Amino acid sequence: MADLFSVTAPLRIKSPQGGEKVIAEIFQHPEGIVFFEIFWNQLAEYQGIHFIQGDIKGEGPWKVGDYTLSVLACHGTDATLAADYADWQMYLQTPVNNYPDMRKIENIFEAFIVNIKT
Repeated sequence: MADLFSVTAPLRIKSPQGGEKVIAEIFQHPEGIVFFEIFWNQLAEYQGIHFIQGDIKGEGPWKVGDYTLSVLACHGTDATLAADYADWQMYLQTPVNNYPDMRKIENIFEAFIVNIKT
């Protein structure tokens, strides 16, 4: 498949405890990844942003630490996650959504990195 950061299809992440989230944005970090879950911008500051420590392994699905990332709708489609993603897409297409542009998202990512170091 492809490099994790060049994939344009929606991604999901599964925790070692079995919880799953759909990824809205993903960034490489020197010690792993940082991802923003869908609707992160409607949650309290940093609540929907997550740091996962570990080496990135695989070509899809990928492993980061004990977490598994895969393309949504692959390897056992989850109807709930697919519906959540559809809601996310509808939200993004609404003219009055408050989703920030990529420059602002990158600034939030940088601030989050500083926050997790302290």
